[in-house]
Amino acid sequence: MKVKEIVKVLDAKLVCGQDQVDYSIEVAFASDLMSDVLTLKNDHVLLITGLANMQTIRTAEMSDIRCIIFARNKKATAEMIELALENEMVVLECRYSVFKTCGLLFGAGVKPIF
Repeated sequence: MKVKEIVKVLDAKLVCGQDQVDYSIEVAFASDLMSDVLTLKNDHVLLITGLANMQTIRTAEMSDIRCIIFARNKKATAEMIELALENEMVVLECRYSVFKTCGLLFGAGVKPIF
């Protein structure tokens, strides 16, 4: 699924990465535990989290994750956006809970990482 399709499914706000709306997501992973995210070895992963801080961006960078959704109406700070832009990441914000976000994406065809 492409980023632009994810934006529509979730009625999400595209915070950064507007030039990457055609980036394809193959699998998704939801977690607020960044130590769990560090164990991922897949490409084209979508990270869904409610943990909106610099650690999330840094963890995604280390895990080669290029697309993050901040659920539960969490907002990315200017510092987070700057770091995400430096790493060519897509950052989305949505109002839904992590559970509902996952359910909507699963229903639209996004597969879980495991």
